[in-house]
Amino acid sequence: MFANAPTKNPTVLAWLEDKIKLVNPDKVVWIDGSEEQIEALRAEACSTGEMTKLNQELLPDCYLHRTAVNDVARVEGRTFICSATKEEAGPTNNWMDPNEAYEMLYDIAKDSYKGRTAYIIPYSMGPVGSPFSKAGIELTDSIYVVLNMVIMTRVGFNVLDNLGDSDDWVRGLHCRCQIDEEKRYICQFPQDNTIISVNSGYGGNVLLGKKCFALRIASNQGRKEGWMAEHMLILGIENPQGEVKYICAAFPSACGKTNLAMLIPPEEYAKKGYKVWCVGDDIAWLRVGKDGRLWAINPENGFFGVAPGTNDKSNPNALATTMRDTIFTNVGHVLDDNTVWWEGLNDNAPDNCINWKGEKWDKTKYDKKDKVNTSAAHPNSRFTALAKNCPCISKEFDNPAGVPISAIVFGGRRAKTAPLVYQSFGWQHGSFVGSIMASETTAAAAGAVGVVRRDPMAMRPFVGYNMGDYFQHWLDMGHKIPNAPKIFHVNWFRTDDEGHFIWPGFGDNMRVLDWILQRCEDKVDARETAIGYVPYAKDINIDGLDISVDTIEDLLSVDKASWLEDVENIKAFYAQVGDRVPATMYEELKALEERLSK
Repeated sequence: MFANAPTKNPTVLAWLEDKIKLVNPDKVVWIDGSEEQIEALRAEACSTGEMTKLNQELLPDCYLHRTAVNDVARVEGRTFICSATKEEAGPTNNWMDPNEAYEMLYDIAKDSYKGRTAYIIPYSMGPVGSPFSKAGIELTDSIYVVLNMVIMTRVGFNVLDNLGDSDDWVRGLHCRCQIDEEKRYICQFPQDNTIISVNSGYGGNVLLGKKCFALRIASNQGRKEGWMAEHMLILGIENPQGEVKYICAAFPSACGKTNLAMLIPPEEYAKKGYKVWCVGDDIAWLRVGKDGRLWAINPENGFFGVAPGTNDKSNPNALATTMRDTIFTNVGHVLDDNTVWWEGLNDNAPDNCINWKGEKWDKTKYDKKDKVNTSAAHPNSRFTALAKNCPCISKEFDNPAGVPISAIVFGGRRAKTAPLVYQSFGWQHGSFVGSIMASETTAAAAGAVGVVRRDPMAMRPFVGYNMGDYFQHWLDMGHKIPNAPKIFHVNWFRTDDEGHFIWPGFGDNMRVLDWILQRCEDKVDARETAIGYVPYAKDINIDGLDISVDTIEDLLSVDKASWLEDVENIKAFYAQVGDRVPATMYEELKALEERLSK
């Protein structure tokens, strides 16, 4: 079958032969990643209507794609960890018996490529040849997937050359089938390093290098091999002397993660010569370096960002990144100039626009309470853009050695409980702080407002094994890192009695990161509280801000009553995670309760 295959790797060829027999395509194409091949695929996708070529003067090499109306987001309810036992997957994951899962998935996938082309994508998560990186192969019948994977990962035959005869690669099978939501499954098989996705065409479910590999499979690989795969941005802060310090930060969705990854320093800092560099906006793979520090790479090659709300004020760097070489999914199509538009881009809602469903859009019917049906762009519409086009991309982005991490920052959205920033007492306590991370629901559409949702390390939907074992892996890593980063928690979302945010956020979050880095270098004191080390108000730089030291005092206050209430909520969450929660975490919780009760 593969007389002219670009690899002789027996495990690769055997797996592909088996899967191609199963899906039965009319034609098989190896993706070499060359511009010539990619350009031909773009043209083919445009000829079939799968993609639309946009205004090449205003948006060079940009395209628009629409998914099926029933296929617009990741489907946590249809995502399964197929480990040998239910216990290994744990109560925070959906579990399916691997043998039953394979049988069901192969039944759905059988002959599903009939009349179609099979594309074989060899790709690397991380720079090819980096000691951090891992190879994957995705078999797909979707040109859209190929073109997105070329942006999101490093695609090419050099991946196969680097892999050689090794069996350390992740198998990925994607079948569009009928896009039937009743038969839609995204299954991870950690013991086989395998991912199978059927009946979806939406990026988060079908770009198998993203959450499926880079977090669910990789978190399990990291546990076995002694490294970490985390849902974290990586940013570098350069001081006026030209020194750059790197921070990893984990935030649940809707907490400003992408904005922080591409932060623009406030005028006060920019004037002095401070700069911020983006290494990654979503995922970090971390290993202990020879110097005993924790080093990180971004395993991705692009950004898969949410379009609505991205604009010149909220995230000018992200917007600039999308101006070329970008695939837009489920945004509005402005017919007058063949460009795109989404809610929150600007105030000039277009008159002549096709919405994300492919229908004529009437801007006068827009209703904030029913965005899905009245918006030009779906609320989860996306851009897939090359990281190298980001104005603030770090020159270390492709460094195979990664960057050394000074601080790890956890964050959540809490109206009253968490202060603006605090530092953990050490790695063990910091792991506990990460395990109790939480956000409060904000929109009535998501049910009751103010409900606390625990999202440990922002990894709740992405840990590929038992959450309790994941906590243990964090604790174990603490013993393996001689010079561990300091761990902090931030909360940009504290509100006053009227429900208005007190802290300005966005670029001004730099002021908090500044304090964090000063703490990492022991340049500033802090006061010990029941929850950790909290800054002295005078040490948060508020020059140029219309905010008083008293307000900062308030933002840094620790309300013991609301924390004691939170302790009860944490106990309930730990009980939900089950008996694999390490005893150390319960000891930390008990110690917190005792400190708060004093």
